[in-house]
Amino acid sequence: MSAPSPHKIPVHEVDATKKRIHPRFTSGFYQRIRLFSMYFLMLLFLVLPWIRYDGRQAIWFDVPSQHYYVFGLTLFPQDFFFVASFFIIAAFTLFMVTVYAGRVWCGYACPQTIWTHLFQHVEKWVIGDRNKRIKFDKQPFNAEKVIKKLIIYTIWFLMALITASTFVSYVAGTDFLYGSWQFIGGIPFPDWPKWVWVAMFIFTFATYANAAYMREFMCIHICPYGRFQSVMFDKDTLIVSYDYNRGEPRGPRKKGTHPDNLGDCIQCSLCVQVCPTGIDIRDGLQVECIQCAACLDACNEVMDKVGYPRGLIRYTTERQLVENEKSRYLRPRLAAYVLVLSVLIGVVVYALFDRVPLQIDVRGDRNQLSSTNAEGMIVNSYIIKVTNKTQQHQEYVLSITAPEGLSLRTRLKTLPLEAGRSYDLPVSVVGDPKVVGKGEIPVTFNVDSIDGTYHASRSNVFNSN
Repeated sequence: MSAPSPHKIPVHEVDATKKRIHPRFTSGFYQRIRLFSMYFLMLLFLVLPWIRYDGRQAIWFDVPSQHYYVFGLTLFPQDFFFVASFFIIAAFTLFMVTVYAGRVWCGYACPQTIWTHLFQHVEKWVIGDRNKRIKFDKQPFNAEKVIKKLIIYTIWFLMALITASTFVSYVAGTDFLYGSWQFIGGIPFPDWPKWVWVAMFIFTFATYANAAYMREFMCIHICPYGRFQSVMFDKDTLIVSYDYNRGEPRGPRKKGTHPDNLGDCIQCSLCVQVCPTGIDIRDGLQVECIQCAACLDACNEVMDKVGYPRGLIRYTTERQLVENEKSRYLRPRLAAYVLVLSVLIGVVVYALFDRVPLQIDVRGDRNQLSSTNAEGMIVNSYIIKVTNKTQQHQEYVLSITAPEGLSLRTRLKTLPLEAGRSYDLPVSVVGDPKVVGKGEIPVTFNVDSIDGTYHASRSNVFNSN
C-alpha cells in the first residue's frame, strides 16, 4: 500500500475475497474489558428469563395474549409509545457512542461478536491454536478430522439450541416452554404449539449459521452499521489506529536493537493474526474493523518484549494522530446527541410515572344510538371496555359525570378484573327529557379502583334527540 496522505488517516477498501479466518487469541487490558463485557451480557441474556417478579416471569413478552411484562410494568399494544421510545433511545445512544468512541458496540457488546467468539473458542478447545486450525482445514478428510468436526458441530448445535430456547422463552415463558411435555411411545416430548417449533427452528438455524459460517462476513458484507460509520465519524472520534509515521518503514530486527533506517513496526504480523475480521490495521481505517482492540493489545505486548514504547497501535483520533492537536471531546455534534437523549429519556420517564395502569374505552351502541323506554325516559347504550394494567387483581366502580337529569345504569355494582385482563361491560345512560333538553350532551365515564388508588375517565356524548 502506498504511503497515506499526511493530512488524513488512510481508508482501505473492502476485500470481498476473504477466506476462512482463524484468529489468534490474545490477552491484554482491552481484551479483559472485552471479555468481561461479552460474558456479562451473555449471562444476562441467559439468566433474565428465569428471574421471577410478583409471581411471574419478570421479563416476558407474551405476544399471543398481547401482554408485555417488564418487572412491575405491564404494557399492552396501545402502549406502543413506550416500545417505540425504547428503540429510539437505543438508536440515539448508539449514534452518540459511535460519534465519541467509534464502533465499540461491535467489538464489546454485539451479539454477533459474542457468539462468534464463543464458536471460535470451541474450535480452539477441540483442535488447538491458530496454526493448528489452519493446518486442520487444509488436511484431507480422515477419521480424526471427521470425529473432531462432529464434536465441534455437536457443541455448536447445542449452543445454538440453548440460544434459541432462551430467545423463545422471552415470548412463550419459561413455565410453558420447559414445563409442557407429552409422552409418545413412552418417550417425553415437548408439547408445544406450531409457532414455538417454528421459532425454535428459525433461531437455532440463524444462530448456527451466523456464528459458525457467516461470522466476519456478517460484519463486513451484511450489517449496515459499518457502512454508515464514516458518516458519523469526525476528526475527534476515538478509533483504533496504527501510527504510520512512527512505525514505517517496517522490518525485522534483532531484539534490543533499533536500526536507523526502520520504524518501530517489526513486521511480526501479530496484529493481523489476532484480528477477528482478518484485516491489517496498518492499512488504515477499514469497514471491517470492529474496534475490538485485539491488535492494540497484541502490539503493546510485542513493544514490551522489544523494549519500544507502547502505543504504535492505539485508541486515538485523527486530530491527534495526523494533525498533532488535542482532541475536542466536547463538540456540537456530541452535545446535540446528549441533549436529544436527555429530552427523550426525560419524556419517557415522565410518561412512565404519569401512566395510570388502568384504561377505559367507551363506544356507543351502533345498533341503536338512542331510544325511549316504557317510562318515557331517553336511553343511550354504550360498551365500556375496562383494562386492568396492574399485575394484581382489582375491583372497579363505574360512575358518570354529567348534567342533572342523567344517570348511569349497569348490571354490576363493582367490576372485578384479574391482572392484565379486559372486560366489555354494556351500560346505559338514562335521561329525563323534561330536564336534559335536546341535542348532544357531554358525558364523562369514570372508573375508580375500589381502594381509590387508580382512576381513569373517558368523555362521550348523550344523544337526547
